[in-house]
This record gives sequence, C-alpha cells and structure tokens, in this order.
Amino acid sequence: MYTSPERLTARILEHASRLPEGTPVAAKALLHLGTRAALDQTLSRLVKRGQLLRAGRGVYLLPVSSRFGVRAPSVELAVEALSAQRGEVIVPSGAAAANALGLTTQAPVRSVYLTSGRTRKMKLGAQTVELRHAPRWQLAMPKRQAGAAVRALAWIGPEHAESALTKLRGSLSPVAFDELVAATPQLPTWLARCVGKIAHG
Repeated sequence: MYTSPERLTARILEHASRLPEGTPVAAKALLHLGTRAALDQTLSRLVKRGQLLRAGRGVYLLPVSSRFGVRAPSVELAVEALSAQRGEVIVPSGAAAANALGLTTQAPVRSVYLTSGRTRKMKLGAQTVELRHAPRWQLAMPKRQAGAAVRALAWIGPEHAESALTKLRGSLSPVAFDELVAATPQLPTWLARCVGKIAHG
C-alpha cells in the first residue's frame, strides 16, 4: 500500500485534529495509513514544521491554535489522555497533593506525576512533565481526596505525618477521612500506624 507523502501528511493531521486536546498521536495507532518507516519520516517532518509536538518517544501532540496564537496542550489534559490511552494510573505528585490540601504553601516548581508505568519525561512545548514510577499504594484512589491525602503524607514523610494527619482530619470530609482509614491495609507500616493513631486515638 503506497500513500504519497503529501496524502500521508494530510491524513495524519486530519486524524490528530479529530482527537480531544492533549490526546497523544502514537505512531502505532497510524499503521493503517502507511508503513512504519513512512509514518516516522512524515511525523518527523511535521515536528520540524511545528505542526506537531514530539512529547516523547513515538508520542506526538497537536498544538492548540487559539486567537492568541499557538500553544502546547494543557498538561492536565495531556496527562489524562495519556493515562486513558495507555491504561496507566497517573496522579499528581505528593508535593502537588500536599499543596492542594493546604499542607504546604510551597507550590511545586516542576510538573511531576506519579505513574504505574515506567519513569519517563513528556515534552509539552517548552514545558517538561516528569512521570515517575511509584509503588501501588501511592497510586490508590486516583481521583479521590483520600488518595491525594495518601500521596501528600508519603511526600511529607514519617517525621511530620502525624501533625499533617491531625490537620487533615479537620479539613477532609468525613467520607474522605473514612476512606483513608479503610485504606490502611494497603499502606506501609509507618503510615498505617499513624492513620490508626489519629483515627482511634
């Protein structure tokens, strides 16, 4: 099956434009359009022209055009789309969770996410997003407040976890705090002990 370079370029861009913002365009998902070699060459050309962004190995993103110009897709949408496409759990880092829960005023300087997949970096225009492989317990309850609390406490560490938990007990909803207590069997001993002490102390 031969497709001219021009036709292949048009079909790749057409495919990318139909995807929601931040959805990765993976070379493997385009094999119905042409050979892998032809796809790789065309994708590289599109990156050089600025029509696609190379987010990582074999992963490309369509820049977003707005009346203010062209920008990279939003980090949150790109991470969410990558998670759905790859079947990985991807959650904000413990530092980001601690900041969101009011346990620290220190806002993370870099975009770091924890993932069930391998550790790697994703480029979104000028911004680099770091994906770090994390143990399963740190990825628990991905979209819930209790899960954010687990990640925040993991980042805070054993020395200050108790005072952070005392603060969380007052700020988390009763349902979220109960979910955190129910998750103790999954947690490392130091954290499970700490949660038990605050919950039943």
